[in-house]
Amino acid sequence: MNTKTEISDLKWTTNSGSKPEWEEISGLDEESNSVRTYQICQVDGLSSHWLRSKLIERREASQVYVELKFTMIECSSRTTHHRSCKETFNLYYYESDTDDATATHPAWMENPYTKVDTVAADFLLRKGGEKKFNVKTLRLGPLTKRGFYLAFQAQGACMALLSVRVFFKKCPALTRSLSVFPETVPRSLVQEAVGQCVANAVQPGPNPRPPKMFCGEDGQWEDQPTTTCTCLPGFEASHGDMECRVCPVGRFKMGSGPGPCSVCPDSSHTGETGSASCGCRPGFYRAPSDSPDTPCTRPPSSPRSPVPQVNDTSLTLEWSEPLDSGGRSDLTYSVECRMCPAPGVPCAPCGDGVNYRPSQTGIQGRRVSIWGLRPHTTYSFTVMALNGVSPLTLQGPAGDTINITTSPNVPVLVSGLRKIAATESSLTLHWNTPTQSHYRILQYQLRYCEKERGFEECSYHYMESNLNEVVLSDLRRATQYEVQVRARTLAGYGSFGQAVVFRTLPDEDDSSSPVLVTGILIATGMLVLIIAIAAVICCKRRSHPPLDQHFPLTPASCGTVSDWLRAIKMERYEESFLQDGYTSMQLLTHITTDQGSAAFGNNSGWSSEEDPVQHRGSWDSKLNSRECALLSEASTHTHTHTCRRLLSLPENFV
Repeated sequence: MNTKTEISDLKWTTNSGSKPEWEEISGLDEESNSVRTYQICQVDGLSSHWLRSKLIERREASQVYVELKFTMIECSSRTTHHRSCKETFNLYYYESDTDDATATHPAWMENPYTKVDTVAADFLLRKGGEKKFNVKTLRLGPLTKRGFYLAFQAQGACMALLSVRVFFKKCPALTRSLSVFPETVPRSLVQEAVGQCVANAVQPGPNPRPPKMFCGEDGQWEDQPTTTCTCLPGFEASHGDMECRVCPVGRFKMGSGPGPCSVCPDSSHTGETGSASCGCRPGFYRAPSDSPDTPCTRPPSSPRSPVPQVNDTSLTLEWSEPLDSGGRSDLTYSVECRMCPAPGVPCAPCGDGVNYRPSQTGIQGRRVSIWGLRPHTTYSFTVMALNGVSPLTLQGPAGDTINITTSPNVPVLVSGLRKIAATESSLTLHWNTPTQSHYRILQYQLRYCEKERGFEECSYHYMESNLNEVVLSDLRRATQYEVQVRARTLAGYGSFGQAVVFRTLPDEDDSSSPVLVTGILIATGMLVLIIAIAAVICCKRRSHPPLDQHFPLTPASCGTVSDWLRAIKMERYEESFLQDGYTSMQLLTHITTDQGSAAFGNNSGWSSEEDPVQHRGSWDSKLNSRECALLSEASTHTHTHTCRRLLSLPENFV
C-alpha cells in the first residue's frame, strides 16, 4: 500500500473521545505532487485520537515494513502550550482473515491491537524554521492471517501524516553459476531458496542435490550459490555463467562440465551445431580405445625392404618401418606364412609346426625368427604393418611379400612328445614320426633333466632310441622332468624340439592312502631283493663260459654285413662299416689288428695315412666287451690283445 499513489479520498476510519479528530486533506509532497494526507493538532493530551487504515492484504509476506512520512510541530512553538503536549505518536496493527472492522470493532485499545512502536520526530517544525519532514520505517510481524489494519494513536501531538507506504522485502529472481533461483521472500533472518539449472545444463551424478542459495531479511542474496550445474555436451557456458550456449559448426564439447567448445581434431569434422564429437573424414578412423577428442588416424603403409636370412629350415626376417605410420604410435607387425608345395599349386597356410620368436603377431620390433620349416620347400612370407585402426578398414593391412626356399639336407623337427605311462621312477614317452623328411630316420635322441633344479643347475641326461617311444628309468619320485627329442638322419642331428614337462608318480593330486603307498613300497622292495638274488646266481653260473656259448651266431651264417650286424644287435655301426669299405662278409673276416682298432675309434694302431679324427667321427662310442668278442669271431686277424687295448681292459681280462 502507498497513499501517495491514491487519487481519491482514503476514507480511513477515525475515533476520538473529543474534538479535534484526524482530518483528511489534500496537500503537496516534496515533489509538488498532489497527495492525500491526515493531520491533527490536539489542544490537550488527555484523550486518544485513533486513525485506522483499510485492510491491507499480506500476500506471501510473513513480515512487512511500514514507511511513514510525517511532520511534527514543536510543543514550544504552539500557541497553546500545555504540559500534556507530545511530540510522538503510537503505531498499532490488527490481523484478520476477513475485512470485518467497523467503527466499534475491534475495540480502540492496545489489546486487541498490537503495538509496533512509539514514533518520535527527528525534525520538529518551529515558527520561522525550516520545513522538514520525518521518515520512519518500522517492521511488523510475524504475520499469519490474510491481512491486517494499521492504526495510528495521537495523544497531545500536532502533526500531519503525509504518506504511508507498506511493503515487504524479497530477493529478486537470480541467475548465477548456471543456476536459476526464484523470487524469494525471507521469513526469517535468512531464507533458503531452492533453484534449478539453466536450460541445457544438468547436475552430474546419480543423486544430485538441487542448487541452493540464501536470501537475507533485507531482500539481498547472501554469498554464492551451492550448485553443481554444468553445461550439457555440445554446450558451453557464456555471459558470465548465465547461460549454456550451443557449440557452433566445426566445434564440439564431448562431455558435460566447464570449459569451452573446441575445434574439431585433425582429420575430423562436424556439420551441425551442438556436437558432442566430431566424425572422422573418409579414410580416417578412431580406435575403440581412442577418446572422441583425439585426432582421427589411418592404417600404416606397408613395411619396406624385408630381408631374409635362411639357415637350413630356419629363417630370420628383418624389415624397415613404413613410410607412413598413419599418425599413430601403436605400430606393430604381423607375419603371415604360406607353404607352396609345388609350382602351379596354390599356397596354403603354414601349420602349427612353424614357430616364431618373439611371436607371429603383435611384434614390436622389426625382426622375427622362424623355425620348424620343411626342408626343400618354398614358403611365402608377408610382413604386415598394423596399428589401432587397422581392424576398422575393409582393405586389410598393407604388407610386403617375399618367397624363400629351405635347404634340402636338414633333419626334421620332432613334435608331439607326450606321456603314455608313468610310475614313481619311470616315464614312458611317445612322439610323432616325422613324415616330411627326405631321409630315413636313423635314430632318435632324448635329453632330459629335473625341472626343479632350474635351468642353470640342470644336468642333462641323454638316451637314444630306434623307435618313436622310450622308457626313462631311474627317475626320482614325484619329480618334474623337462624332456626334448630330436631325430638323426644321414644329414646329421636336427634341432631339439620344444621342451615338454612330465612328472613321475605320485602326482600332486594323488590321493592314495598311506596304507596303499606303504604296501607298494614293501612289494617293490621284495621284488628288488628277489631280482638281486637271481642275478647273483645267474652270474656265478655264467662266469667265463666258452665264447661260442655267448655268441653262437658266426659270420658264416649271415649273407651280408648288414644281416650279421642286425643279428648281433650291432646295427648302429652299419654306416661306419660300409663307409670304411667292409661291404661283404669276405672283407669283414680280413680285418687286421690295426684296421679293427681304427674302425672302432681307438687311436692306437693307426697307419700314417689315416686320419684318426675322421674315423672317430663315424662312430658313436667304443666297443663294449660283448661287441669286441663278436668282432674277434668274425676276423681271423683280430686278436685278444687288440680287444683289450680297445677297451683298456687288464691283461688277465680274457
